[in-house]
Amino acid sequence: MPWFLWLLAAAALGAAEFFTLTLVFGLLAGAALVTAVVAGVGIGILGQLVALGVTAAAGLLVVRPVALRHMTQSPVTREGSDALIGKRAEVLQEVTATRGLVKLSGEDWSARSLDESQVIPVGALVDVMEIEGATAIVYPHELLP
Repeated sequence: MPWFLWLLAAAALGAAEFFTLTLVFGLLAGAALVTAVVAGVGIGILGQLVALGVTAAAGLLVVRPVALRHMTQSPVTREGSDALIGKRAEVLQEVTATRGLVKLSGEDWSARSLDESQVIPVGALVDVMEIEGATAIVYPHELLP
C-alpha cells in the first residue's frame, strides 16, 4: 500500500479523534503514521500490517491506560491561605481600601477592599478574591455578576 494512503488514513483518524476525544482514534492515527514511514522505506504490505498492528496494540494497551489515568486524576488542591481564595466571609469591621476585619473560615482576618473606592459595611458578606500575606482582599458578594 502506498505511504500517502497511510498518511490519509492517519489524517482521517486524527479528525475522528478530534470529535470523539476517546484517545482510541488518536493512537490509531499514530500507528498509521508509523506505518506510512514503514511503507515509505519500501517495506511490503505484510511488514506494513505488522507495524500497524504492533504500534496500535502498544498504544491501546500501554499508552491509553496511562493517559486515561492521568486525565482522571483530581486537580491539585490548594493548601494554606491559597485555599481561602473564593471563600465567603463576613465583615466584622468596616472594610476600606486600607483596612478592615472579616470572619473567614472561623478566624478573624485583616482585610482590604479589592475596589479602592469601595467601603464595605459591618455584617456584609464578601468573597475573598486573593490573599496578600495575612490580609484578605475582598469584594462584596452582592455586587458580583
